[in-house]
Amino acid sequence: MKSPIRVAVTGAAGQIGYSLLFRIASGAMFGPDQPVILQLIEAPIEKALKALEGVAMELDDCAFPLLKGIVQTSDASIGFKDANWCLLVGAKPRGPGMERADLLKDNGKIFIGQGQIIDAVAAADARIAVVGNPANTNCMIAASQAKRLPAERFTAMVRLDQNRAQSQLAKKAGVDLTAVKDIFIYGNHSPTMFPAFAHATIGGQSAAKIINDDTWLQGPFCETVGKRGAAIIAARGASSAASAANALVDHVRSLVTPGAIHSVAVKSQGLYGFDTNVWAGMPVRTTTPGSYEVITGYTMDAFAQSKIAATNKELVEERAFVADMIA
Repeated sequence: MKSPIRVAVTGAAGQIGYSLLFRIASGAMFGPDQPVILQLIEAPIEKALKALEGVAMELDDCAFPLLKGIVQTSDASIGFKDANWCLLVGAKPRGPGMERADLLKDNGKIFIGQGQIIDAVAAADARIAVVGNPANTNCMIAASQAKRLPAERFTAMVRLDQNRAQSQLAKKAGVDLTAVKDIFIYGNHSPTMFPAFAHATIGGQSAAKIINDDTWLQGPFCETVGKRGAAIIAARGASSAASAANALVDHVRSLVTPGAIHSVAVKSQGLYGFDTNVWAGMPVRTTTPGSYEVITGYTMDAFAQSKIAATNKELVEERAFVADMIA
């Protein structure tokens, strides 16, 4: 039996957290032979902490063989202590009438504090995955506070967009989901993100040629993937939770699986035309568990370049809104 790894989760009693924790404890995220200790962090609010207590009871009642301990806390210094993975799910949601700049700054304060604490107390091999929106910029903010942990340890999730894109292509082509490969997400986890359909394959052949409908690919396909979250809110009266939790399982599972090729938001380093200092979705290949390299061989046509320019513009604007917080 391997030694347990410590997995810290913020917003642990929220909707995404509730869908996520049982998947982690069952082995879906780190594998069927990897024990885990869950370090669950919630806001210092009586209702949230009471809900967290109930979640911990349910985890106990599932009798997961891989679950070797549960920590419940509202103190981030305790929650992130010695954590090997820090899953930053919790974030302040955008309220009615709230400007994007205000949301960015409110969340910026949260992720500054979390970035500092993670850097101070997490394990030497700690990896950080950000889900709370705006995920790319929240990840950038948290990473800006780290002195010990390198920037490449901080990733943001665009896997939900990738999963959505894969599903839409499979439905349009009338094929099994597993036939669709190499559909990658570039840019922000927002309606501006770009699902690069020109590089995708269906059954080993060009997806664009199989579908043979550029109008759909450039229009309804991109729009459906980009606005799927809003469509789900309109349909069920609540934001994506189970699908977001599932995407985070996929995000981490791929990052710990050498050879996996997938979409992750990482510090761009100026690749694919992105500003050097933003976190942008890109295709990566996992090299060793927790480490990756950006795949740089894809060329972009004029349409792809225009879409990347638009999502890069949004990321640069978001960075400008919080520039005083990360200087």
